[in-house]
Amino acid sequence: MTHARDTSGATVRRGQEHFVAPVDETPLLAVDTLNTDVKPRSLWSQAWRDLRRNPLFIVSAVLIALVVIVAVFPRLFTDLDPYSQGACNLADNYGDPEPGHPFGFDRQGCDVYSRVIFGARPSVIVGVVTTIGVFVLGGLIGSVAGWFGGWIDAVLSRLTDIFFAIPLILAAIVVGQLFELNAITLALILVAFGWTAIARIARGSVMSVMNSEFITASKALGATSLQNLFRHVVPNAIAPVIVTAMVNLGVYIVLEATLSFLGVGLPTSTISWGTDISTAQGALRVRPELLFYPSGALAITILSFIMLGDAVRDALDPKTKKR
Repeated sequence: MTHARDTSGATVRRGQEHFVAPVDETPLLAVDTLNTDVKPRSLWSQAWRDLRRNPLFIVSAVLIALVVIVAVFPRLFTDLDPYSQGACNLADNYGDPEPGHPFGFDRQGCDVYSRVIFGARPSVIVGVVTTIGVFVLGGLIGSVAGWFGGWIDAVLSRLTDIFFAIPLILAAIVVGQLFELNAITLALILVAFGWTAIARIARGSVMSVMNSEFITASKALGATSLQNLFRHVVPNAIAPVIVTAMVNLGVYIVLEATLSFLGVGLPTSTISWGTDISTAQGALRVRPELLFYPSGALAITILSFIMLGDAVRDALDPKTKKR
């Protein structure tokens, strides 16, 4: 069998030769030198840097900012107040669009455009309050269960399973009959039964972080369990919880619209997109565009929050980050 020698002088079989460049031609310092003058970026700093370069985040942030401005300052976009007396005139029943009324009138002679503008507030309030509530409640329960383990984890996990087995819409319908609903009350009901998904994710994330070396070092320095939980574990495990909460925000807005559409959500005296969609379905053959206006506003809002959640997930989750 024919043998050859590689660059190091060793005998190898033919076809197995390899070439190693001399060290002086590829100095290691030029490749592996660490620049100590540049401060390393934290997870949140790197995430913000990635978000600013993500067109999906920019578009969704602009749309969400517009929706929030409409919800907080509706009078910037319309001079008509649909809550005032005389806002509706039956003589304008299903009236066509005209100057000052770009979307026309509904069955009761109410201006559709002003109702779409004022309908943003209840949906945004329910979505934001519910998201904050489930983030705090679910994150706290999941973090405590994952950190302490043992019987505490067993009790909280079984409690989570019980609430997880209750359909959220069904619970909102049943419990909502006991109260005079408004946006805040409906949001609190959704929080009471919608925290389970966040709790499960928080528990798993905490359990994956709690065995890290920096936690062991903190314990060796005398930190208590609660100090480690809130100072070290939660800040490092909170990223997937934030991502899930951002994605679910649009889901809670859909739930509000669904309940209002079914007539078991916000009262009919409260202007919301779900109520207007329910009202407009009766005029689908006569004036189908009356259904498209509140539906379009609802769809754009939900799409904006879903896109924002996807952008935040790409920035915070290294496993799904696009290279």
